[in-house]
Amino acid sequence: MAKKQSDYLASLLAEDEAEAEAPKSDTQDAAIPLPSRGEPTRASARAGLSLLGRENALSRVATGEVRQVTQLLLDPARVRVWVGNARIQAKLTEENCRDLIDSIVAEGGQKVPAVVRHIKDDPAHDYELIAGTRRHFAISWLRAHSYPDMRLLAQVAELDDEAAFRLADIENRARKDISDIERARNYAAALELHYGGKAVRMAERLNLSKGWLSKMLKAATISDDVLVAFANLHELTLNPAYKLAAALDDSARATAIRKEAKAIASENQAAVDIGTPPLPGAATLRRLMAANAVKAPAPVDLRMEIAGPHGRPVVAVKAVNRQGITLHLPMASGASDDAVAEAVLKVLESLRENGISVK
Repeated sequence: MAKKQSDYLASLLAEDEAEAEAPKSDTQDAAIPLPSRGEPTRASARAGLSLLGRENALSRVATGEVRQVTQLLLDPARVRVWVGNARIQAKLTEENCRDLIDSIVAEGGQKVPAVVRHIKDDPAHDYELIAGTRRHFAISWLRAHSYPDMRLLAQVAELDDEAAFRLADIENRARKDISDIERARNYAAALELHYGGKAVRMAERLNLSKGWLSKMLKAATISDDVLVAFANLHELTLNPAYKLAAALDDSARATAIRKEAKAIASENQAAVDIGTPPLPGAATLRRLMAANAVKAPAPVDLRMEIAGPHGRPVVAVKAVNRQGITLHLPMASGASDDAVAEAVLKVLESLRENGISVK
């Protein structure tokens, strides 16, 4: 999207190709089209715009059809990442940003601008990053590793939090390096912050399927002590995550799943320590879904009876409760007193083996 805007601006405001180069000063004003559903394709836009002169372009700016924005070259240390950003910042590393770092070095700088907004009352920062966290990380890393003059190319926008969320979401949808879990948690946080907890309203504002958003919000309920089992969160996609979240609704099963997740995390760490790959995401999911709570042993039927020498009951247990043990001694059993006493002792011994004692 940013690249298309850049091409659009070059065609709109340039009198020739030489005027369409990247900004060479710290600040550059550019005209960006207001988004609309009927926006023409890149090819048709180029064909039409090639006929526009600078006077026509400035006229469109004056009417509000095209909005003036500013691009700056910033010190990334003065730009904080917005808390509403979907990406888990702690997971950004040199390794997973290496492709971008190498590209910036090869091209002599960042080509696609990040999106920031002005902030106040923060002496440590001047701007807040809405979109472009990998670009921010890459520039920061380069400044700390032999490229101290590298700066963050950013487009300044005036956005409230809900508009900032929608803008960041549009960019995130096109990126494969943000996991479904990161997006799910981002949606869950935004639901309360920007949409009053109303998923239907959120789906409409973001132009999302209500069913798909419902699955995302469910997946967001998976806690960290379960996610720790996945060496790579990108391997836990939406549909499996939704099933795992549903399984965690059973409290007894959830305990077993968390226990299994802890065991898998330990195994993965041990594997990494010796240089072998951790458990793949699909295998991790199978183990978690197969984890079941230990079933309680079937209750022992404490009702019993002891037969005498003639095959008739001599003593029977009728009830066992807090008040005591109720025994029944049938009449006309034909058993002697000694046989009855022996039968009672057998009953008491059997009850004791089941954890019940009169002591």
